Parts: sequence; C-alpha cells; structure tokens
Amino acid sequence: MHFLSPILESYIANSSEEEPSLLRELTQETHLKVVRPRMLTGHFQGRVLSILSKIIAPKYILEIGTYTGYSALCLAEGMQKGGTLHTIEVNEELFDIQNKYFEKSGFRNQIVQHVGDALDIIPKLDIIFDLVFIDAHKLEYDAYFESAIEKTRPGSIILSDNVLWSGKVVEPLEKTDYTTAALLEYNERLKKDSRVETVLLPIRDGLTLCRVR
Repeated sequence: MHFLSPILESYIANSSEEEPSLLRELTQETHLKVVRPRMLTGHFQGRVLSILSKIIAPKYILEIGTYTGYSALCLAEGMQKGGTLHTIEVNEELFDIQNKYFEKSGFRNQIVQHVGDALDIIPKLDIIFDLVFIDAHKLEYDAYFESAIEKTRPGSIILSDNVLWSGKVVEPLEKTDYTTAALLEYNERLKKDSRVETVLLPIRDGLTLCRVR
C-alpha cells in the first residue's frame, strides 16, 4: 500500500534536507550488491532519524538491525562527542559493507558492531541508552522492546520501524500472516504500556516513537 502518491513522496524528499553524499553512495552499493535493498532506510526517513537524534543529543544509542549501516550513520549524526552507538545485525555477511561506510563516515571510533542475536547481546551490554532504534525481525519486536527498555532511563526514546507494514495492519488479517499479527499486537501493546508515552508517526512504513516515563 502506498500512503502517498510517488509525486508527493518525491516532493516531500525534495523539500527536506539533502541526502549526504556518503549515504547516496551507500544506497547505490546496497542496491547493487545486497538482497532486498528496499529494507534500506532511505533519504527521507534517514533525515527524520538524523534530526530526531540531533534533538535528543544522545550519548549512547542502541540499534537493533544494522542492515548495511544507513540508519546507524543517520543516528550517529546527533550523537554527543565521546558517545557510542552499538548496532546489532544477525547477518554476518553484511559486516564488511557496514564497516566500509563507518570507516568513511568519521564515526568509526564511535560505532560498535555486534553480530548475532540481539536478544543474546543486549542483556550483556552494561549501558543505559538514551536512544534505541528497533528495525529487525518483526516477530521479535515485543522481545526486543522488553530487552531494550531494561537498558533505558526516564526520558529515553525508543523508535520502532515498519509498524504499518505496507498498510497490512488495516487490511483483513490472513490466518498465516504471523508478521502482521505480531505487529498489530505490538502496536496495541505500546499504546497501553504505562511505562512509555507513545505516538505512531505515518513516516514511510510507520515509525513509532516511545518516550520512557
């Protein structure tokens, strides 16, 4: 489902801050070399992540789902000097392309790459995060959120991507569509969770912003 016409989406992107040249290069390489390039964050949402990070000015960031590193680089733009971004990706084959662009970015010394299951890695991180971005296996969103919120403080922000799932959340649910069912439950759960204030933003494929109380 397209929420906006391609013409309007183009206008929105063109009326927003320009995409950095390094991220354009990463986008091109991702489309050439990586399976399912539509998973890339992209220009408009990337600028949203960048400006949110700059508003929050986090010292410590946790990203669950690195893919090729686009969103990590956007989030790093708002990170404090001396801050650290921990990013977790289960697919080890993506490590080198991530590292290549982290090296080019100037943030290499502030980004820590983890390879493996986020649910195994997060509990071992002895850090309180100011900003968390969840964008990995949708069936595990609830578990990621529970693991991440244990590593936050009042005022921390938790972002969850793809929560509209191409509009499937408002279409008749098929019995075998476990991903949409999981996201429907996740969205409802966040709305009722007294530990956070929640707003679902209709940005790209849906971006939920939660502020920890």
